[in-house]
Amino acid sequence: MDDRLSRVFSALADPIRRDMVARLAVADATVNELAEPYPVTVQAVSKHLKVLEDAGLVSRGKQAQRRPVHLEAEVFDLMTKWIERYRHEAEQRYRRLDAVLADLADEATPDVREGEAS
Repeated sequence: MDDRLSRVFSALADPIRRDMVARLAVADATVNELAEPYPVTVQAVSKHLKVLEDAGLVSRGKQAQRRPVHLEAEVFDLMTKWIERYRHEAEQRYRRLDAVLADLADEATPDVREGEAS
């Protein structure tokens, strides 16, 4: 597995970090704004952001006195490509299974015309 992809999935394994990503999808926010709803310290939120930043999911800008955290949406393309590849393969397997089950059902069903002729 790609190291970057591993870092992204590992970063998103934590529910607080997933919630931060969801909130940053709506708008950029400062560390203090991100920390508000969580029962953890600002330092703990900063550590979560560092993990997200190392995975390439967020970046920190600089606007005067503020350092807003920004979601880097292009990382989701990497995740989507990986997920879509395996979703496509799984769908193909299910289609083949459906075809086999349909053939078995056809073989098990007696021919109606034969029954009518007797």
